[in-house]
Amino acid sequence: MERTDYEPGTPCWVDLGTTDVEGAARFYGELFGWTAVDQGAEFGGYRMCELRGRPVAGLGPVPAPEVPPNWTTYVSVADADIAVKAVTAAGGQVLVEPMDIPSTGRMALFADAAGAPFGVWQPRGFAGAELVNEPGALCWNELTTRHRDAEIAFYQSVFGWRREAQPDYDVWRLGEARVAGMMVMDERWPADVPDHWMVYFAVPDADDAVARVSELGGRIVVPPTEVPVGRFTVLTDPQGALFSVIALADA
Repeated sequence: MERTDYEPGTPCWVDLGTTDVEGAARFYGELFGWTAVDQGAEFGGYRMCELRGRPVAGLGPVPAPEVPPNWTTYVSVADADIAVKAVTAAGGQVLVEPMDIPSTGRMALFADAAGAPFGVWQPRGFAGAELVNEPGALCWNELTTRHRDAEIAFYQSVFGWRREAQPDYDVWRLGEARVAGMMVMDERWPADVPDHWMVYFAVPDADDAVARVSELGGRIVVPPTEVPVGRFTVLTDPQGALFSVIALADA
């Protein structure tokens, strides 16, 4: 599915902060068929990951040695500076103040009420991922938390999301659109894993993806599991960043 714009309040982009940019580019290139295009010194080593010539994700170095490798979800907003006020009023924290990205947009990074990091993206020429919901592309964003009640209040206040409760899961809606999910961490999750936004990439076969990740030096955190929408698994890349893949049932 091709995308050229995102309604404010909709997750629109993901990127990876990593301790090994070259290694991560090779890993995800082998796994998803991405081509990582260096954006030049002006962008600090950031790379645009493309599938069939269209941007689907980004990757770059972690901002400081103490920051572990991680994937970040960005939500489209009309104004990043107004988002700062909404986040802090709802009990979140500013991690990176709004800053301009030349010729593409304006971004900021936050921690939500339970400490899960996320970003906002104010488009100025670049809306976000141009391919979604197909193998090798982003297909879902999910808040994975141990603090459901605090997170419900936070995201309702900041983005106007409405929580739709389902068995063992919650879906966030913006108007009538399903924009994200929320899952409470259970005993399968290591105790030291903090609240976080999980990114899901579509694959043709989850079990094949697990085998390939193992060959490429990654790790299985949650083995392939059947859910109503398909078969998913939680993994890490060789540097330790968490991500998920899912073979969608209707693909």
